[in-house]
Amino acid sequence: MMGPAHSLSGAAAWLGVGAAAAAAGHPMPWPVLVVGALICAGAALAPDLDHKSATISRAFGPISRGLCEVVDKLSYAVYKATKTRQDPRRTGGHRTLTHTWLWAVLIGGGASVLAITGGRWAVLAILFVHLVLAVEGLLWRAARVSSDVLVWLLGATSAWILAGVLDQPGKGADWLFTGPGQEYLWLGLPIILGALVHCVGDALTVSGCPILWPIPIAGKRWYPMGPPKAMRFRAGSWVELKVLMPVFMLLGGVGGAAALNFI
Repeated sequence: MMGPAHSLSGAAAWLGVGAAAAAAGHPMPWPVLVVGALICAGAALAPDLDHKSATISRAFGPISRGLCEVVDKLSYAVYKATKTRQDPRRTGGHRTLTHTWLWAVLIGGGASVLAITGGRWAVLAILFVHLVLAVEGLLWRAARVSSDVLVWLLGATSAWILAGVLDQPGKGADWLFTGPGQEYLWLGLPIILGALVHCVGDALTVSGCPILWPIPIAGKRWYPMGPPKAMRFRAGSWVELKVLMPVFMLLGGVGGAAALNFI
């Protein structure tokens, strides 16, 4: 899928988690619901770090473009080192390492560890990166015609304000994990979810997605998971733009309303 659909699906997924958490007796304070949805929307773009033309490659100028090249080469190297005879030959690393459950867990877990060990500045950095990505994904038309600096300023200002709100008593810094020193441990959850939702979205397209790597399936370690080929679509097609994106918005609205006990 394309960037806007990925971000919408990520936001909708976290709002759905908010509804499920409320039903399970662990309701999210509204700042956690909002911040988590934005982080998840941004994290749903992050697996495309292996693609030099993806939305994320433009998000932070030369830094993100250079990082995409590094991740592409790393992913390709891992693919070559671990593929079986049944896996096809490739010329790049797109839709390999960063499109797996293992990558999602490692990135999300790393963010949680960074948040609880690095203090406020680490939390601000995590928020800033993902809020900039959320702007690039959810407001992609406006972001493309705006200065990168303006998008970065919006991300930095929003990160500072939202972190200040979360730090207030009862506003969510210690949501779900209430032990001493566990503030913001939950930040890794929307990052993991966003990456997994990205993979599921790509699995719906023609090429599929090797979500379950390194588990071998049908003799392939990089087996492209997905529905029957007749049910798949091309990225950017009318199915994505006219069907899936409105569905994501509807589901997100219902999930958010349920999470806040409006329905």
